[in-house]
Amino acid sequence: MYKCFKMRKFIILSVCDMIMIVTALIVTLMGTAYNEKEEKVFLPIIMYHSIVGDDDQGGDYQVRVSVVEQDLAYLKKNGYTAVFVEDVVNYVKNNKSLPEKPVIITADDGFYNNYYYLLPLLEKYDMKATISVVGYYSEVIAAKDPHIPQYSYLTWEDISKLLESGRVEIGNHTYNMHSLSERCGCEKLSFESEGEYVKKLNEDIGLMQTLIKMNTGVSPTVFAYPFGIISKESIPVLKELGFTAALNCIEKPNYISHDESCLFTLNRYNRPDGISTEEFMSRHLKN
Repeated sequence: MYKCFKMRKFIILSVCDMIMIVTALIVTLMGTAYNEKEEKVFLPIIMYHSIVGDDDQGGDYQVRVSVVEQDLAYLKKNGYTAVFVEDVVNYVKNNKSLPEKPVIITADDGFYNNYYYLLPLLEKYDMKATISVVGYYSEVIAAKDPHIPQYSYLTWEDISKLLESGRVEIGNHTYNMHSLSERCGCEKLSFESEGEYVKKLNEDIGLMQTLIKMNTGVSPTVFAYPFGIISKESIPVLKELGFTAALNCIEKPNYISHDESCLFTLNRYNRPDGISTEEFMSRHLKN
């Protein structure tokens, strides 16, 4: 009888131990899932291009300065903090903190009006922006016809001043692949071997890296795909050139985790003119 009692007790204790172990495992797994969910940060990215005066015509890629100011005022009022792409990289790779409601403001192509109109607004509303520059536009076009807000591009001196402001990080938008001719942006051509494609990217994007470093002292770590066109073969090239993140033009939300792969698929919402700040933000700032 005593032996039977001990046996039953042993069995009961074993079952209890198993229940405790299974329960602990479930709690751990739930906690891990919960933590993973918690670590995913909702990150909207807004994409501007040319910013024009209020007397000028707006469009899909030209936004009047008053609209941009309304956007920044809205973000400020609603508790958003503008961060650099570099800040997001530091969150993902180095566990650095991000503000409660981060947002990234970007401007593509390197228009001079980003300096003329956008920089004063960044200072007024305590914001930051990532401006991605096309090398040929700065090296050749801007040098010939600089500092006209309606159409000029940033000179190297302008870019240096933007960097000195502390309000801007500069991204590489290729030297001269911002085109929809035979090759659409950085797209790999169907008849091109992988080796030929890699060589072409290295020549163009590498040249832009060299020029920015030579003219400003800074080596960009952010790359913006022209027209958002991505070929999978491009990502190893970008990493080899020292980039830690890449911006596309896919209009989807970002949920940032500590998985570094998310850094090379950063989605953005193009900001056109002709739509109110409230409507644009209500569409794209929903978690």
